[in-house]
Amino acid sequence: MDTIGRPENDDAPGRVAFQGAPGAFSHEACVALRPWDVSVPFETFAEALDAVRSGDCDMALIPIENSTIGAVEPAATLVRDSGFEVLADVWRPIRHALMAIEGARLEAIRTIESHPIALDQCRRTLSTMKVDIVVAFDTAGAARDVAAAGDMARAALAPMAAAEVYGLSILRHDLQDSPDNRTRFVLLKA
Repeated sequence: MDTIGRPENDDAPGRVAFQGAPGAFSHEACVALRPWDVSVPFETFAEALDAVRSGDCDMALIPIENSTIGAVEPAATLVRDSGFEVLADVWRPIRHALMAIEGARLEAIRTIESHPIALDQCRRTLSTMKVDIVVAFDTAGAARDVAAAGDMARAALAPMAAAEVYGLSILRHDLQDSPDNRTRFVLLKA
């Protein structure tokens, strides 16, 4: 398993801020890279960084670059301007899945909801589908909203983990335009 170093003298789990809802790509990265820490969700990148600034969280794991679309904004600028120390950085594969409530069929989907960065990573694939695109604050947040709505015509573009967290069925795997879609995350502390 790929992890970002745990200090030898640190037995207590820390708190790592991330942007998104549980099940988001940043949440997956937190769990995979620092499984001993508590992952703490925030709606925006700025809020996640502010949690470190205030001492509410010890660190933040923030995506700053994607192999398909380049800089992840506004995250990259916020990180650059934060003055925080970069403890580590790592590239992680990003695989987008299309998910909906149980019983929904791909041909019946009318809207696909997700974060704008995720939508950009799947632009070509989505352009072949006859659906309306709905921008959401987060990939996993879109999955949560689709699950809560219970509408068989709505789907979310999100990590597979979000389907499990929110009880959704995966209608299609690997919607990203690039088979080598990856995102660079940085681990920061004040």
